[in-house]
Amino acid sequence: MKLPQLVLFMILLVGSNQIAEAQLLKNQKQFTRQDSLRGSITPERAWWDLKYYDLDVTVKPADKFIFGSNEITYEVLEPYQVLQIDLQEPMKIVNATQDNRELEVKQEGNAHFIQLVDPQIVGVTNRVKITFEGTPREAKNAPWDGGFSWEKDNNGTPFIATSNQGLGASVWWPNKDHMYDEGENGMTISVNAPAGLRTVSNGRLTNTELKTDGSSTYTWEVKNPINNYGVNINIGDYVNFSEVYQGESGPLDMNYYVLRDNLEKAKKQFKDAPKMMKAFEHWFGPYPFYEDSYKLVEVPYLGMEHQSSVTYGNKYVNGYLGNDLSGTGWGLKFDFIIIHESGHEWFANNITNKDIADMWIHESFTAYSESLFLDYYYGKQASSEYIIGTRRSIKNDRPLIGQYDVNHEGSGDMYYKGANLLHTLRQIANDDEKWRQILRGLNSEFYHQTVTTAQIENYISKEMEIDLAPVFDQYLRGIRIPRLEYAIKKNKMQYRWVNVVEGFEMPLQILIDGKSEWITPSTKTKKLKLPSKNSEFEVIEDFYVNYKKRTKLK
Repeated sequence: MKLPQLVLFMILLVGSNQIAEAQLLKNQKQFTRQDSLRGSITPERAWWDLKYYDLDVTVKPADKFIFGSNEITYEVLEPYQVLQIDLQEPMKIVNATQDNRELEVKQEGNAHFIQLVDPQIVGVTNRVKITFEGTPREAKNAPWDGGFSWEKDNNGTPFIATSNQGLGASVWWPNKDHMYDEGENGMTISVNAPAGLRTVSNGRLTNTELKTDGSSTYTWEVKNPINNYGVNINIGDYVNFSEVYQGESGPLDMNYYVLRDNLEKAKKQFKDAPKMMKAFEHWFGPYPFYEDSYKLVEVPYLGMEHQSSVTYGNKYVNGYLGNDLSGTGWGLKFDFIIIHESGHEWFANNITNKDIADMWIHESFTAYSESLFLDYYYGKQASSEYIIGTRRSIKNDRPLIGQYDVNHEGSGDMYYKGANLLHTLRQIANDDEKWRQILRGLNSEFYHQTVTTAQIENYISKEMEIDLAPVFDQYLRGIRIPRLEYAIKKNKMQYRWVNVVEGFEMPLQILIDGKSEWITPSTKTKKLKLPSKNSEFEVIEDFYVNYKKRTKLK
């Protein structure tokens, strides 16, 4: 290239890079102080450790109005006099009290700063009671764009439910709305609803009280730690049936709450629930909430992973509303919502991300659990075909990990790109029992904990005895798919990874003349002797990679 052409080329290259960079900045979300107040561990959050919520809510369906109180029990970790509680407008905090003394509350958007009077002494357990009221945000497209769903069943009876992942539990009740801190002693949820309606929430039903006005208050108790977004209330003309599952940790109560008219359909469709429990206890270890039971609860939206109160709206059909997300046929072998949302009991409710930027931990493992259900009942080939089939939904539009401290999720690829990453790691492990023990080990090592991506990465790398840092960087923090480039001349093959992060070196299983062989490509060209000049080469499809043949490698 002549010098003038080179200069022109460099100008054009710099210009195009600037345009691309400008477009990226334009498309990047601009975060606000409200995002930081919601998504970071502020000083007004850091000094106190949540122990218990006692939530009491009255629901008025005719007015789409709720009111109630939440008494928060906490331990003082360091001296501080301002406590942050979150409640999203148009909901309002009526007042806050401690030891029957009303406290000043300063509001900044959805964050409320409670000015405490008594000195907060390290190690002491205190309580603050908050009363609240308002017309909570109505769900626009539950569960993705959630809030309160105010619907009616086919008989015209109120059919109400909450869903608020991402949006935040503070859309309807006041709490410490950040994933990092869960009340380790659980919570109580009391919900009052008009006559003829039944309420269902997390945990076990401990009391039912009939009021003089004909309404009823149902009190549910959660014994285990619970993330805020996993708390829900459901109201309707519910009927109940149940069974006892003999699980790894003993008898497990499995309860089902469905609309009266759907009882017979539910008794047939919900047979997938004990099948799910058997498969997932095999792969992930004991169900994490035996003390709180397991429930499936019908709701007027698709469904959500509310802890011990999994919500269901899949129309009593197999697949995802009757569709197979993999396009292979295997997705019609199970009810997607029962399997997927229940898988979250292990990954989301037992193991919970500290920051929603690491939400891939919830969704990747749970999307992967769909294939493990198939593996348990239909075999490894069915599992493999299903997970490979889901690749058609991967966009590779942005990284799976979002931005930290601003309540920002990563790409929707966290479902099936993440699942295919895990499927790839299973191949690298090359030992199905070892892989199963890693999955079970995660649920044991991080039992009832909030975690970071680093903790998950380090655990898997340690147990697999291989440095997987570049692999996680490649799939979680970038959008490029590794590509194996190779060239064959006579009976010699050259190969290397391209389109990868620095230091990427991932083992790969290949077929040469139909026989399995392992290679460990890197970004440097390596050589392999083939049996003959006519040998056929193929990459095992279970690895989420691309490959391309070249005439030669430079």
